[in-house]
Amino acid sequence: MIKTLKHTATLVSLLASASGAAAQDQLVDPNTVRPSREAGRTANGLAMTPPMGWNSWNRYGCKITEQTIRDATDAIVNSGMKAAGYQYVVIDDCWHGERTADGVITADAAKFPSGIKALADYVHSKGLKFGIYSDAGRKTCGGRPGSQGHEYQDAITYARWGVDYLKYDWCSTGVRNAEEAYALMADALRSTGRNIVLSMCEWGNNRPWEWGGKIGNLWRTTGDIRDAWKGPVTYSLGMMDIVDKNEPLYPYAGPGHWNDPDMLEVGNGGMTDVEYRTHFSLWAMMAAPLIAGNDIAAMTASTRLILLNKAVIAVDQDALGAQGRRVRDDGESEIWARPLANGDRAVALVNRSEAPARISVAWPEIGYPARLAMRIDDLWNGTTQVSVKGGFSAVVQPHGVTMVRLAPR
Repeated sequence: MIKTLKHTATLVSLLASASGAAAQDQLVDPNTVRPSREAGRTANGLAMTPPMGWNSWNRYGCKITEQTIRDATDAIVNSGMKAAGYQYVVIDDCWHGERTADGVITADAAKFPSGIKALADYVHSKGLKFGIYSDAGRKTCGGRPGSQGHEYQDAITYARWGVDYLKYDWCSTGVRNAEEAYALMADALRSTGRNIVLSMCEWGNNRPWEWGGKIGNLWRTTGDIRDAWKGPVTYSLGMMDIVDKNEPLYPYAGPGHWNDPDMLEVGNGGMTDVEYRTHFSLWAMMAAPLIAGNDIAAMTASTRLILLNKAVIAVDQDALGAQGRRVRDDGESEIWARPLANGDRAVALVNRSEAPARISVAWPEIGYPARLAMRIDDLWNGTTQVSVKGGFSAVVQPHGVTMVRLAPR
């Protein structure tokens, strides 16, 4: 609680100064007490590429058990997902039991009879990392005990359990200030001495991209994703609705601090495989965290091919960390481009229409001179073209994508 007391003392001091200065018509800049602008605050140095892993929520919701997480852990290893770069196994909401008389959070003993530490040890024994969920409010979104008023206590508990990743939600927060609430938990996590990635699930209501860079490692930019091409339902958004909200935020993303358009729905059955390829491609173009949410042990061959596409994953994980963006929007046809660390470009041709469409891109649209010869690697069909000048085009399926990597010759 030392940091909280420090913030409070600073605020009191500034308010007192403001009262004294009122006679001189001076005002205190409220930004001077914002945690994100503290002179001594530094980023935690984690998640230098977008986190990759699996989260229980999209498939299982609150219907989780210790065995569910163990089975998912085994499936990540056995399916090749671990080898492809997926490393975090994250339990979402509803793992919680009650707090003890001393306020220590416990796990639901019926669902997690061995306890969370034993489960984290199991995940670690498979060479993976372990993540957990909490909330900045009094209650989680599923009605379990939140972390408000217990931030340092919970952080110590998580560190003792071996947690490597915290998804921190925003239900039941009342009038809390989001920036202060997330900074408090960030400070609590860092005080434990354990490296714990902080995923801020605040839904973009308070523009976390403007203040989150030295507080957390990723921040949700929208409401929840739903397993559909487009269209809102209550607080959830279709995949392309989320794309439209997340894309303009590209200047705020970079190593250690990522825009998060929510977890992947690939393989959950609400979209076609063509749409799931577009989903996965655009998440890679946007340097988004790749957090799968399907039943890994039961996934189809098509789902496996999408989630394990190493060429697309390499774009997502590119060390430059530049988020891609639209460079041309013709309504139903779009061109996206993303610069990569070695000077290549990833380019996606996106067809939002209900019919096949030929989409063309010229090199100057993506920052290359027309005379430059390119090698073009198609990241989904595996074909290669060499010494291509001027531009290229492709016929793209309805709701589909052609994603390529361009390398100057």
